[in-house]
Amino acid sequence: MSERVKTGIPGLDGILNGGFIKGTNILVSGGTGTGKTIFSMQFVYMGAVLYDEPGVFVTLEERPSELRREVSQFGWDLKHLENHGKIAIIDAASSKAGIPTNEPYALRRGFDINELAKEIYRAAKDLGSQRIALDSISALGVRFDDILQIRTSIFKLSALLRELEVTSIMTTEIANPNQISRFGVEEFIAQGVIILYLDEERDELRRSLIVRKMRGTSHSLKRHPFEITPKGIAVKPVE
Repeated sequence: MSERVKTGIPGLDGILNGGFIKGTNILVSGGTGTGKTIFSMQFVYMGAVLYDEPGVFVTLEERPSELRREVSQFGWDLKHLENHGKIAIIDAASSKAGIPTNEPYALRRGFDINELAKEIYRAAKDLGSQRIALDSISALGVRFDDILQIRTSIFKLSALLRELEVTSIMTTEIANPNQISRFGVEEFIAQGVIILYLDEERDELRRSLIVRKMRGTSHSLKRHPFEITPKGIAVKPVE
């Protein structure tokens, strides 16, 4: 029987028949405002707090200071965990904006996929990381013009995550509701795919998710509503 990794997201483990399979890479896709960053950070944060599993969070779009401020609304003190070696944040966003960074893990000379891979490897080994999240690989589209370069970079990052033998999440933006990923390759690399939705129903926006793929385990095939509560994401049972 495959070893399970608890997600730290209330209601999700039941849908997944006990959690993610250890060592797998999960793609979390969705449009703007669906909760991808919160989802992936909750996986890393709760892993450190609830299950004593150190984690690395790679931010490709938001600066770490913005990220820490954003998730503090849930009572998540990232800095405390960083100071105690439970979480590392890799700043891959500041270099894009041409802004200097004092983060201990960061890209400092512009964006380079090989340097990013080295920094992920360094942080993971320093912490003995068991969880890694990359948010969002859609940002690779800003750094590379050629779709082949983008896909090669995604393959390289995926290979690194497998080599590190961690359970990981990659998020990706989708603009078209008929798509699963931004570049059309992510869903084939990942062992699991979870799609987040934000739909208008009766003049009200409602969030939901579907587990589209999860290799090696049975899972719910239903659409499950979820909320972003004062404590983070919580998935509701289907009535």
